[in-house]
Amino acid sequence: TKPSSNTNHTNTANDDDVTNFIKAECRAATLYPSLCIQCLSTYTSTTTPLSSHKQLAQAALSVSLSRARSAATFISKAARIRGLKPMEYRAVKDCVENMASTVEQLSRAVKELGGWSGTHHQVDFNWHESNVESWVGAALTFQNTCLDGFSSTVIGGSVEVAVRVRVIDCAQVTSNALALVHRYAAKHKLVSTTSSQSTVNTP
Repeated sequence: TKPSSNTNHTNTANDDDVTNFIKAECRAATLYPSLCIQCLSTYTSTTTPLSSHKQLAQAALSVSLSRARSAATFISKAARIRGLKPMEYRAVKDCVENMASTVEQLSRAVKELGGWSGTHHQVDFNWHESNVESWVGAALTFQNTCLDGFSSTVIGGSVEVAVRVRVIDCAQVTSNALALVHRYAAKHKLVSTTSSQSTVNTP
């Protein structure tokens, strides 16, 4: 049976709503809105489209973890390339360790946010929020430490360029994810405060 034209129209409208939501949040909260929109736009066609700030933060963290894993794999292979200069080899090896730590921190953040309910007491919410933001912040630090290892003009070379491109991309995606986690937490606190005030004022 063919889906009715009304069904198709509804799906298109829903997709447009999700797309507009993603664009608005990425532009309002992140340092790299175009990259943010690009990374999250694939979620408009999934069975569970993004419709809340928490879902947006979860998706952004998942994308960040995926990029970090991909970059870590690439850099591990780069460390085995023959003919690297000693300084270049040390920088790549250090970057391997930093990206492994990045993956570990982001994995913890994804798991924490996934099990973090917005219905928790505000004190519990603040604790979960602090954990997630600390781990994503640590991941960003590890990525920047990796880039610092290539700051010497003595290194140079195609390997450095390839590594830097992947780590910079990863760092920008992670920065966006952290911004969207901040955004979700701020929205949650605003709703909680408004709800508490309404309860107090109710006769």
